[in-house]
Amino acid sequence: MADQPKKLHIAMFPWLAFGHIIPYFELAKLIAQKGHKVSFISTPTNIKRLPKLPSNLQPFVELIELPLPHVENLPQNAEATMDIPQHIIPYLKKAFDGLQEPLAKFLESSTPHWLIYDFAPFWLPPITSKLGISSIFFSICSAFGISFINSFGLKSNDKPSFDDDPFNKVVLQHYEDKTMSEDHNEENESGVSDIFRLHQVLGGVDVVAVRTCMEIEAESIRSLQNQCRKPVIPVGLLPPSLYLFSSEVSKDDEDWNTILKWLDEQEERSVIYVAFGSEVALNDEEFTEIAMGLELSGFPFFWVLKKQKSSPDVSSSMETKRGIIWTNWVPQLKILAHKSVGGFLSHSGWGSVIESLQFGCPLIMLPFQNEQGLVARLMEEKMVGIKVPRNEHDGKFTRDSLAKALRSVMMLEEDKGKIIYRNHAEKMSKIFGDKELHQKYTDEFVDYMEIHSPSSKISMLD
Repeated sequence: MADQPKKLHIAMFPWLAFGHIIPYFELAKLIAQKGHKVSFISTPTNIKRLPKLPSNLQPFVELIELPLPHVENLPQNAEATMDIPQHIIPYLKKAFDGLQEPLAKFLESSTPHWLIYDFAPFWLPPITSKLGISSIFFSICSAFGISFINSFGLKSNDKPSFDDDPFNKVVLQHYEDKTMSEDHNEENESGVSDIFRLHQVLGGVDVVAVRTCMEIEAESIRSLQNQCRKPVIPVGLLPPSLYLFSSEVSKDDEDWNTILKWLDEQEERSVIYVAFGSEVALNDEEFTEIAMGLELSGFPFFWVLKKQKSSPDVSSSMETKRGIIWTNWVPQLKILAHKSVGGFLSHSGWGSVIESLQFGCPLIMLPFQNEQGLVARLMEEKMVGIKVPRNEHDGKFTRDSLAKALRSVMMLEEDKGKIIYRNHAEKMSKIFGDKELHQKYTDEFVDYMEIHSPSSKISMLD
């Protein structure tokens, strides 16, 4: 009788942002499908916010709640970046660091074979080393983004030099350099900088895993491996399933029925979908320029707006001359899949880019923070979208430059040899939307964990 596959216990610990938690949860489900036990660790409120696990996976995924310690300046019940404005996030990181002791106790008592974790817990490498737990840093960012951020924070004498390094060609504009330094290099109220966190994690793990694939980022994956001098494994893009997502939206959902009715009334590929993620907070000037740029473009739009402190008062929805501004939650995947949507005005977060391109929807990119500008450059190179021009010194953009970018991407016919971004996006959807391709990457990642787990810990799980 052939031996049964070895079964593992894998713990997962994402940063407290849903742009991180959801990809970690998707990866957890794919690991569980192989029959391995997964302990998914987060805070109580975030665990309650997770999508429901399919019944066949529930025996394999244990949801572990670690109460978030209270820290001064962090609002009560704030357990994710979506709960707070940008300037409060360092206090969330400080509270997150308070999970060190309870997490160490859990790891000591449960002894997983692997711990997969994020950039934030810089204090984990000594703990996993002491307990003999193999560790993986899983980046939800692109390989290009994480590699550049890591390189950006290294001293010049610490940087490995390679003639074919893609970052040799990257020149940051003044506002990008300033933003990158403020976002990552400077020590914040948590007591350390984000670059310090990332360097400690990258230096202390056994393996680096990235939400990407060789078909999109072969050069950047090799560059990251040269930087880290350890295995870098692409796990695939983890494209979310429209079928599974649809099951979470009831047919009686009044909001979705309202949205669907409006989308159905629009011409095919005529609508600009607008969303900047849960962390981008627009100021008055940015809000006004975007609103006016959308009107000037001449296209209908559906704008999902996170409620802003300083922006005009918008209730759950507001209809303008050409479009709708919506402040409630929406099923983004279902909107991007709708036949009326012809372009996505986005902050170019990696997760949003993946969702858009799996449906062949071209991008109009207005990055605000973190690695978003780097993702926008990568997508411009792939000719699947265009980055909205900004002033190179202060980073400001205008309604006219936005409207021009929108019209360029929404153009349906050839015009004097201009790029048809939609055509390139549709070609790219064959990679971004290829479920079998990305399942193959995930399978190879799980195979790696099975092969390289300490043999003394391997056991047959019932």
